Amino acid sequence: MSAATWNGGGRRVFLNEVGMRDGLQMEQVFVPTEQKVELVNALSRSGMSKIEVTAFVSPKAIPALRDAEIVLRTIERVAGVTYSALVPNVRGAERAIDAETDEFNLVMSVSEKHNLSNLRMTRQQSFDALAEVAALARQTGTSINTSLSCSFGCPMEGDVADDDVLRWCARFVDDMGVQGITLCDTTGMAYPTQVARLTAEFLSHWPKTGLTLHFHNTRGMGLANVLAAIDAGASHFDASIGGLGGCPYAPGATGNVCSEEVVHALQLMGFDTGVDLEQLLAASSRLPALLGHETASQIAKAGCRLDLHPPPQDFDAIRERALSRNV
Repeated sequence: MSAATWNGGGRRVFLNEVGMRDGLQMEQVFVPTEQKVELVNALSRSGMSKIEVTAFVSPKAIPALRDAEIVLRTIERVAGVTYSALVPNVRGAERAIDAETDEFNLVMSVSEKHNLSNLRMTRQQSFDALAEVAALARQTGTSINTSLSCSFGCPMEGDVADDDVLRWCARFVDDMGVQGITLCDTTGMAYPTQVARLTAEFLSHWPKTGLTLHFHNTRGMGLANVLAAIDAGASHFDASIGGLGGCPYAPGATGNVCSEEVVHALQLMGFDTGVDLEQLLAASSRLPALLGHETASQIAKAGCRLDLHPPPQDFDAIRERALSRNV
């Protein structure tokens, strides 16, 4: 890792908040619609460059996001923020267009077993269905991003070859014409040297295509992977408020890299995230009451690096006793 990684020098890094979709879809409770709207508004004001607000899926499949249209129609949109939504099919695309979604996020896995388990389709069937969504998006001028799950490994197949990942990237970028690709570490299997290699390979093939990295912190390497990707030239990252998220097909899988932890670390290193950490932490502090449990955010628990604490109440006496030993 180069010395430049350890000193951002004001380099811009863009954060895409995915907790409202990738996080809330894993929760057992339904967060009230008005609370979702308030959270999105708070995240918009905090300076996130993109917010994946919801998913236009069947309410029976993901009841936690059954209010997708209402949320997107009700939020206060901030200039410069992209409001994205997961769109799995044409029906979902029609709903998303009606709700004035800025960007469609299309999702499939580069692993056949994971795609069948998660989406109940082969990879080719997923690609064909998403091609129909992309065609509808082009008619309406809606931007398209494709998230490729299991780009760094599959919990059922093991290692995934870089060539396989790049082949699917080519089908979406060159054949379908999407504007962006997200390489997803769906179950926290990525490691820094692998991340650096695949990031560099993608950028060498498609330097003008937007690249986003999506890491989970399942094995504690989330932030290390972010830094490795930055060192290899990446500048856009998904992150989840409170570290929410997970994967139902990977036992023990934890959430995405935590938005406030990533912002805290990168700002200390001199990177410009464009995010107001205090506002982001205020939004994150709402989550335990809404979800009924603590989040994974260490910043929420321990505070920022320079959040100081008072000395012991008897500190003056301790000091006097210590100084008296020198007399």
